[in-house]
Amino acid sequence: MPVSPESQQIIGEAPAFVEMLEHVSRAAPLSKPVLVVGERGTGKELIASRLHFLSERWEQRVVKVNCAALTESILESELFGHEAGAFTGAARTHIGHFERAEGGTLILDELATISLRMQEKILRTIEYGEIQRVGGSETLQVDVRIVGSTNADLQSLAAEGRFRKDLLDRLAFDVITVPPLRERVEDIMPLAHAFAINMASELKWSYFPGFSPRASSTLLQNRWPGNVRELKNTIERTVYRAEDPEQPIKEISLDPFDSPFKIAPAPHAGKAQATRPQRSPILPTDLQQRLIDLETNLLEAALQRSRFNQRMAADLLGLSYHQFRGKLRKFGISSKP
Repeated sequence: MPVSPESQQIIGEAPAFVEMLEHVSRAAPLSKPVLVVGERGTGKELIASRLHFLSERWEQRVVKVNCAALTESILESELFGHEAGAFTGAARTHIGHFERAEGGTLILDELATISLRMQEKILRTIEYGEIQRVGGSETLQVDVRIVGSTNADLQSLAAEGRFRKDLLDRLAFDVITVPPLRERVEDIMPLAHAFAINMASELKWSYFPGFSPRASSTLLQNRWPGNVRELKNTIERTVYRAEDPEQPIKEISLDPFDSPFKIAPAPHAGKAQATRPQRSPILPTDLQQRLIDLETNLLEAALQRSRFNQRMAADLLGLSYHQFRGKLRKFGISSKP
């Protein structure tokens, strides 16, 4: 039986994320190929699965293949199957993923790593709905929807001749781009709480005591280059390292390598940094005005980053809501976009 999408966490209310989910809902009922693209750690696998479970194929099998984990010959055998005696060690017939996914969906993760020869075989399958097992001569008909997933720029790879343009044209009937976490600031804390509650449960805590204002500010200010995956790892590490499970989390363990005995960088890297010229302040200057300008810029930047959610902007600056409101009044800054 397929795993229902409800058992997988898809948390998000940020406008960019909600718009992407609506895009998924529109594309899901079709049987056309779809590409799911986005940075590493954004949750492309969950979105690819959602396309299947919201489609009319949801009762059929969804098969996922990590193309980067397999050599070309093994990937060919896994996708198309092979006949007994097709190669050394092939003692019996092997049913490939295209046949296993009959009537359902085949998700090709890390699509950009597939060789050009394999791309040609996949293109033929998409165009004619036909496959041949390795070492076989019989043509088999298959009804499979293909969903590709990648963090690579396939258009650039196609322009460089490293990805077939005709295959890209067929796969890109529609392209769903999963937004990075830095564009989903509103979702950081809900995701963090969900991950923390799950980790607290795994540790047999009776409840999760929450995050302190300082910890929340740290989470909101971080850019999360590793996206949701990085946030999940950070939260789980932070919760498990907590000394008192009954007190709110005060410090976020952002860097797992952080240690007083951390290995020093290579000498040339340190030397380059040490010789980098530091910019001298322009003097004379009006210090009081400079400080006002700095504070104003930070307040306005926090409003922009939080999309004018004042409580979130206050957290970004480590201020209480009332402190933040007071500073807006002090500097005459509008709280509306």
